[in-house]
Amino acid sequence: MDADEVTIREQNFHSQVREYTICFLLFAILYIVSYFIITRYKRKADEQEDEDAIVNRISLFLSTFTLAVSAGAVLLLPFSIISNEILLSFPQNYYIQWLNGSLIHGLWNLASLFSNLCLFVLMPFAFFFLESEGFAGLKKGIQARILETVVMLILLALLILGIVWVASALIDNDAASMESLYDLWEFYLPYLYSCISLMGCLLLLLCTPVGLSRMFTVMGQLLVKPTILEDLDEEIYIITLEEEAIQRRLNGLSSAVEYSTTELEWELESVKSTKTKLERRKKASAWERNLVYPAVMILLLFVTSLSVLLVACNILRLLVDETAMPKGSGGPGIGNASLSTFGFVGAALEIILIFYLMVSSVVGFYSLRFFENFTPRKDDTTMTKIIGNCVSILVLSSALPVMSRTLGITRFDLLGDFGRFNWLGNFYIVLSYNLLFAIMTTLCLVRKFTSAVREELLKALGLDKLHLSNSVRDSETKPAANGHQKTL
Repeated sequence: MDADEVTIREQNFHSQVREYTICFLLFAILYIVSYFIITRYKRKADEQEDEDAIVNRISLFLSTFTLAVSAGAVLLLPFSIISNEILLSFPQNYYIQWLNGSLIHGLWNLASLFSNLCLFVLMPFAFFFLESEGFAGLKKGIQARILETVVMLILLALLILGIVWVASALIDNDAASMESLYDLWEFYLPYLYSCISLMGCLLLLLCTPVGLSRMFTVMGQLLVKPTILEDLDEEIYIITLEEEAIQRRLNGLSSAVEYSTTELEWELESVKSTKTKLERRKKASAWERNLVYPAVMILLLFVTSLSVLLVACNILRLLVDETAMPKGSGGPGIGNASLSTFGFVGAALEIILIFYLMVSSVVGFYSLRFFENFTPRKDDTTMTKIIGNCVSILVLSSALPVMSRTLGITRFDLLGDFGRFNWLGNFYIVLSYNLLFAIMTTLCLVRKFTSAVREELLKALGLDKLHLSNSVRDSETKPAANGHQKTL
């Protein structure tokens, strides 16, 4: 009996070591990729060899860690879905014995833990550490800045604690709820993370419909459009003359005329960009122009329509089936039953939809007017803006599994702290979320595909100068082929 107990303990030990090793390797890969992404956008002028350089380097490492956690949260649900299907297809395969329910649950718990750590500790520390200078009267240096940062974090924690305590008292004013707030680890942090997740889901509700309609424009800019009734050679000739004219004007101006020089340099960059796009369209093959672009647009339309259709089906399922709630039954478990009606094909389609919704939400986030200036630029993004972008992406990615389950994109049950959010059990909140998503996405798509018709109607009625259409306003500031901006 003692030998059996020792054998079981050894097996559990080796299993835990294997799981931790796999988690470490996966996170190391995500960290390296995140580091290259951030250094691609980080401003090179911030690289000095002094105290600020050390502070920037520490903030860079913390931001990289946060972005890696965000990537892990995005991959969490697709990895769990594909693992479930693999375990169903090869239940006795020796080479996939490491892929089990314990590993999946551990990944979900680690994602929840690191998301809380980054959101409430690391990112506030990075921001305050970057902005700190040390208290007056103390010797300047790293220690003084760390002391000021720790004091600011304590004050911020007290402020958030008071706000959440008052909010809980106003919403649920009973003795049990008030006493539970004193339990910091078991109730307060999950409750606070639940509020953050709800705000993230609301942000996704705002960004994703905008991003779904914006994806057509983004892909249209990346791909080569078909050439219909256009003479690219003539347009390239005109833009080349314009470029030479601007270059001659720049050479003729003195360095003292700073404003005119800056304006002409910006105009020259715009002309060069337009010329590059025209040359790319000219060099593109007929297959790329006439087949790839229509195929991609049709595929985007199909995936977007499928998303709306799944949400509509989920609304009907919510009205007739209680198990459709995100906080429903525990489910059959990992590797016991397929959660998709179409098996492996359905699971692959769910994964594609989840990634598509995430990309659309990021595109929609940076397309909103409030966050337009928040967009990172290559080699010209300050560390403060990088920290803000990492926090925003972390909130969106942490809410992605919750939104995917709430909308019925997948039936995979949320594990760990993700499935313990109180608002997931509220029928009216979940139903309203589905209705708003379907309505807003439909309206954004209708507005996108009818923008040209609305613009022509406004022009025909003489109302185009009243700025009643965003498409008209966008066309007024759109760069022309010669690099100048069109203005009414």
